[in-house]
Amino acid sequence: MLEVRDVRKSYGDDPVLTGLSFTVAAGEAVAIIGRNGSGKSTLLKCLVGAERHDSGSVLVDGVVRDESAASFRALTAALLDDADYFPDVSVVEHLRLQAWLHGSSEGSVAEVLDELGLSEVADQLPPMLSSGQRHRLGLASCFVRPRGLLVLDEPEQRLDVQGRTWLRERLKAEKAAGVAVVFASHDQELVEAVADRSVVL
Repeated sequence: MLEVRDVRKSYGDDPVLTGLSFTVAAGEAVAIIGRNGSGKSTLLKCLVGAERHDSGSVLVDGVVRDESAASFRALTAALLDDADYFPDVSVVEHLRLQAWLHGSSEGSVAEVLDELGLSEVADQLPPMLSSGQRHRLGLASCFVRPRGLLVLDEPEQRLDVQGRTWLRERLKAEKAAGVAVVFASHDQELVEAVADRSVVL
């Protein structure tokens, strides 16, 4: 599903990614681990086209990644850093829009709202949510739509113990459904429970 070939990225004279290669098959999870500043977020951004790598290639489903292609956008769900939201669109409206854009059923929105504990704030605007609720909204935006590749940057952040337990089980369910998962994490328990292998930066 995902193939990374000799990807390199520098900022000025400072190399961040120095010839990185790995693959992720459908139904497999790879954890990206390393100290702060090691390039984890940069790598994930390069995978989805939010950053341009200097050399090498990223293939998704056998095709060189083109973030402007409808096929890539239909296949890839990602949550990197803090997601952007329409400030005047409620939580439920935001998720309904995501579902509609990707051809998901209306029923999936109610299910995901309940699963993420967002039902009680469904009619609120994103700026009114706590940081933890906004993070769960970002996760919900990934789960209301079809996906073959799921890319997450520290998905455990701002989740309590119960939320982290849910996340482990949800990502294992994603794998069981045939989704390729790539995630950066500092949570060793999450990595050990979900990842088939790790890429260390």
